[in-house]
Amino acid sequence: MEDSVINRRGFTTAGLAAGFALAVLPVSAETIITDADNLEAGLVEVPVAGGATMSAYRAVPRWAGQGGHHPVVLVVQEIFGLHEHIRDLCRRLAKSGYYAIAPDLYFRQGDATKVPDIPTLVRDIVSKVSDEQVMADLDATVAFVKTDGRADTRRMAITGFCWGGRIVWLYSAHNPDLKAGAAWYGRLVGNTDAAHPKNPIDLVNQLNAPVLGLYGAKDDGIPVASVDQMRAALAQGDKAASDCKLMVFEDSGHGFNADYRPSYNPADAKVAWKQMLEWFKKHGVPYVPHA
Repeated sequence: MEDSVINRRGFTTAGLAAGFALAVLPVSAETIITDADNLEAGLVEVPVAGGATMSAYRAVPRWAGQGGHHPVVLVVQEIFGLHEHIRDLCRRLAKSGYYAIAPDLYFRQGDATKVPDIPTLVRDIVSKVSDEQVMADLDATVAFVKTDGRADTRRMAITGFCWGGRIVWLYSAHNPDLKAGAAWYGRLVGNTDAAHPKNPIDLVNQLNAPVLGLYGAKDDGIPVASVDQMRAALAQGDKAASDCKLMVFEDSGHGFNADYRPSYNPADAKVAWKQMLEWFKKHGVPYVPHA
């Protein structure tokens, strides 16, 4: 991420906590707050199946993109839901010229930001969110974006963090219109159930777009052995699979881009963010920061 698009404000820790999920408090003093200058940023309502609407946080540059349209990045939340960190990431992407949108993918099951601890969050909300539901709601988000004359869904990528990192792999196998994906420390292998029938490693030969995987060597939940297992499977896969790239950051653990948590590694986060932007550019989803 470019330092020029990030503002660190002199907030107290208590002030920073506004908008963050209860399960992540207290918020670190290192938390990055990106302003919305030259952006249109805020919540929108996305029509979904069954006549319902799903909230999503959208950040769009106020300056004109190529031909008046901006490339699109779908942003998939962490396990903690659509809280302030994910909204901030949308603003960071918009500062780089993207139409960034993060849907509230737990909205049918509950408000993850109000749950005070991770075990309760997993039991009561996350475990009940099916992959089928998520794919459909991301499809609905894309359909919504297509109605906005500022967006160019012919140049579309996806990125996600933690829980959302796994979803990046799944959606890259689901949507043929994607150009690229960037998965931050998302699970690759593991147990399955009726709501979550496949892991990313099971979808290697179904990928429509190459994915950049960003992992930490010290991640207790995603061991390097599983990353190596995925790398071997990708090497034997078709073109989209063989074009994927997995990076392991030796000094980082899980959540190394989460600047509001103790897991944050600013040096690795900066490198990984730049790698993501270059990956999108390489695969047809270019970034064009405002001068």
